[in-house]
Amino acid sequence: MSSPTLSAFARGLTAETAFDVLAVAKKLQAAGKDVISLQIGDSPFPTTASAIKAGKAAIDAGNTRYAPSLGVPEFRATIAATVKSEFGIPAAAENVVVAPGAKPFEQFFCELFLEPGDAVLVFQPAFPTYEPNILRRGAVPVYRPLRQEQDFRPDVAEVEKFVKSTPRAKAIFLNSPHNPTGGVATKEDLKAIADIVRGTNIAILSDEPYCHMVWEGKHHSILAEPDMLNHVVSAFTFSKSYSMSGWRCGYAIASVPHVDLIGKMINTSLSCAPPFVQLAGKAALEHDAAERDKTMQNFHGKVKLLVDELRKVPDVTVLMPKGTFYVFPKVEPICKRLGITSHGLAMYLLEGADDQRGVGCLGGECFGAAGQGFLRFSCAEPDERLVQAVAFFADAVTRTDRVRAYLETHPKYRM
Repeated sequence: MSSPTLSAFARGLTAETAFDVLAVAKKLQAAGKDVISLQIGDSPFPTTASAIKAGKAAIDAGNTRYAPSLGVPEFRATIAATVKSEFGIPAAAENVVVAPGAKPFEQFFCELFLEPGDAVLVFQPAFPTYEPNILRRGAVPVYRPLRQEQDFRPDVAEVEKFVKSTPRAKAIFLNSPHNPTGGVATKEDLKAIADIVRGTNIAILSDEPYCHMVWEGKHHSILAEPDMLNHVVSAFTFSKSYSMSGWRCGYAIASVPHVDLIGKMINTSLSCAPPFVQLAGKAALEHDAAERDKTMQNFHGKVKLLVDELRKVPDVTVLMPKGTFYVFPKVEPICKRLGITSHGLAMYLLEGADDQRGVGCLGGECFGAAGQGFLRFSCAEPDERLVQAVAFFADAVTRTDRVRAYLETHPKYRM
């Protein structure tokens, strides 16, 4: 039986590997295996109290119908006041657009600015969904590395080189605090990048979901730099700060013309974000800052614990992240010794190291070639489980017979 030919884009589509590994972990757990799940970037904490209360009340009050595609007006106003107060972003309500999470703004940004053949600067390791959204528009990703020895900060010289020397340079993807490395762009970095871009034809997607997870100083947004609203779309989410990942609540800040066009994109694709979710988000912004900050302190403690434990493991080099709840240790010597790729090592820890227990994490190459030789661990488990996970990892890499057996059945992971 014949069927329609799939598009080249659909045939080559890649997805966020964390969800694929999560599915494997869930299957193993269902079969009775004890899996310490550190592969997914989700919060282990409950949604903040005011958000829950307001969301329930909004449903009871009948806020279950369509909302404006740009977002509920009072929610947009609350967001604008919050980002102005917290981050110095010169936003008014009309600079805000709401969507189900931050991720849709990757696609909308690309639709807003990119034509086939345009070049887009992306620092690797990079969030896995950047590339498919760039490719969807027929644009060309230009990858430059983030380096451990530079604290995984974006290299300003690479930005200048891209803007001045790359044919059809059109856009830059920035992510700070950075997933997966935990690197944070300094205010000086962002000022220098803004100075390079200002007055050019370059657009910036500033992906800022970890804005409340900066462990030294405070979060800086490139939108706080002068005259950046016309160049930048900054995306934020409630998933991390307020433990609302399943609610799907996010927003972007940009110039009024850009916001209006993104609103049309939402109108023609998603219609709107659910109004009761938006009212829950509004309550979180208005009432839950203290609870949020306490949760962030708990995350910071988990990060420090995980780093301290990993530093005890031979042949592991790990920085204390400047932000996020990810730890990104370099394990290249272990991989070379065992003859296994870093994602192969991650899957071995989950599937092959032990019959009764596994640890879920991600190989750095899930975030691009520059991530090879690294692992990404999240901190989304109780403290004692984090300690157990590292002890399991340290022991598992000494079980060379099990590594060989795993590679025999999974040869794609051979180095």
